[in-house]
Amino acid sequence: MNSGPGLFSDIGKKAKDLLTRDYISDQKFSLSTSTANGLALTSSATKKGGLSSGDVGAVYKYKNTLVDVKLDTDSNQIATTFTVTDIVPSTKTIASIKFPDLKSGKLEVQYSHYHASLTSAVALSQTPTVDVSATIGTPTFVIGAEAGYETSSGNLTKYTAGISVNKPDSSASIVLGDKGDTIRASYIHHLDASKKSGVVGEITRRFSTNENTFTVGGSYAVDSLTMVKAKLNNHGKLAAVLQHEIIPKSLVTMSSEFDTRTLDRTPKFGLALALKP
Repeated sequence: MNSGPGLFSDIGKKAKDLLTRDYISDQKFSLSTSTANGLALTSSATKKGGLSSGDVGAVYKYKNTLVDVKLDTDSNQIATTFTVTDIVPSTKTIASIKFPDLKSGKLEVQYSHYHASLTSAVALSQTPTVDVSATIGTPTFVIGAEAGYETSSGNLTKYTAGISVNKPDSSASIVLGDKGDTIRASYIHHLDASKKSGVVGEITRRFSTNENTFTVGGSYAVDSLTMVKAKLNNHGKLAAVLQHEIIPKSLVTMSSEFDTRTLDRTPKFGLALALKP
């Protein structure tokens, strides 16, 4: 697909990923393997509190088509996603459904151009909802909006607008969401060429409750195999992550979070082991 302003969902994504990705509070083990003909198999088990769940999945890629099938052993649902690129030039078509819930079907089409992108998603049900988003600009400067429409009631389920300014070593964004009830501004600055080390700040204001949340965080590559991350918000929530590549493409991740205002409470701990032999 063409290089351009990217999708609306990309606005503020880099900062959000640094503040949320790998921060876990449960125990998870996953095993992935792949074959030369484009088939990848994955199985995982998760324990959260006293509850355990698991899933098995397969991803097959052939030319411009990708098929992703995942069985959730907890809900006994099979989630299937078909992705086809360039049926029409510069487009990506994504069809998804969860069996046996046939009402969960969804069809999404993404179009990307050098100075614009457009995404339309339709729920395949008797009373479908329609989501549309668009961006205009360049990889450096992006402005966009998204909206959701419920055909049964004729109401807008959401409307959001955003703007982003991107440079090779930094990115800033402002997103007005929740039907105008919240505004979120974020800034991320990378400290090395590999973008493994960086600092980020995010402030969110909810107008209906007059509440502000300010979060600062960062990541630091100790060496080529080890990374540490931390974040702290104005409500006293402090979290940290240690991630180490034990063998090529296989990671162990340890995470902890606690409230600095109530140190008598037990901190939350998470552990994840992802093996890709």
